[in-house]
Amino acid sequence: MRIRPYIPGKDYEALARWIDNEKVHALWCANLLPCPLTPESFHDFLTASSMTWTDSAFVATENSGEVRGFFCYGVNLKDNTGFLKFVIVDSSRRGMGYGTEMLRLALRYAFEITGVKAVLLNVFDENTAAKQCYKKAGFVERRTDRNVFAYGDELWSRCNMIVSGR
Repeated sequence: MRIRPYIPGKDYEALARWIDNEKVHALWCANLLPCPLTPESFHDFLTASSMTWTDSAFVATENSGEVRGFFCYGVNLKDNTGFLKFVIVDSSRRGMGYGTEMLRLALRYAFEITGVKAVLLNVFDENTAAKQCYKKAGFVERRTDRNVFAYGDELWSRCNMIVSGR
């Protein structure tokens, strides 16, 4: 597996296929993007995030070049930490180690290239598969904010996780 910068005209279709229902969409982006996702709304959002938070979008690919995952990454220069956002893996490959491998590559990039002292992310407690994947990649729970996101008649809790530099 490799990571490379996201290429809008090449990678969007794969990403859009993985977000195949409203719950997956909400778990992925906390409804910060419209559902259903459109190329225009997504790319406008990425542009705004890059300008506001200096986030960069990446994909994880097989060695053949086939896209298998996506994430955004930004660095907070004030406290020298990185933050992963919008992490998602090809729905047909979940549970097969692709997410853990992608996260290990993202962490390697974060620590070795951007030089941060720690990397953080948020995940909904209800997204148990993602949370388990993050733990396998080395993340530990820092705190959980209870009942902060409404999805239908449910209230989801948000867990903040961290991995420190090696």
